[in-house]
Amino acid sequence: MSPRWVTDPNIRTGRHVAYNLHAHLVFVTKYRKGIFDDEMLKRCEAIMRDVCAGFEVELREFNGEADHVHLLVHYPPKLALSKLINSLKGVSSRYLRAEYTGRINRTGMGSALWSRSYFAGSCGGAPMAVIRQYIEGQKRPV
Repeated sequence: MSPRWVTDPNIRTGRHVAYNLHAHLVFVTKYRKGIFDDEMLKRCEAIMRDVCAGFEVELREFNGEADHVHLLVHYPPKLALSKLINSLKGVSSRYLRAEYTGRINRTGMGSALWSRSYFAGSCGGAPMAVIRQYIEGQKRPV
C-alpha cells in the first residue's frame, strides 16, 4: 500500500474534507487575579471538555496556573474559533462562579471570571518556510 494512504490518527475526515487543525488558546482571569488552585483547574478542565464535545472539538491538552489556562484543541473547519472561545469562556465562567462563589467574589472581580481578551494561535504541521518551499516547488504547467 502506498505510504500516502496510511491513516494518520491526527487527520480527521468529514464528508468532503480531511483536516488537521489545532489551536493553542490562552484565557486570563480578569485583572490577572490568581484564583485557581488544583481543584478549580480540574473542574475547569471538565467543564471545558464538555463544551468542546458539544462543538465536535477534541480538547487535547489542558493546564494552567493561578491566573490563566492553556488549551490545545483539535477543531473542525466548519467551526468559527471565536464561537468556541465565546462558549468556553462563558460556560466555564458561569459554572465556576456558581460553584466557587466565596473564592471568586472575595477577589473583587465582579460578575466576570475571564478577561475579555484571549490568545489563539494555530499550531501543528510544518513550519511556514517548509510549506512555502513546497508550494514554490510545484510543477506549474506552461
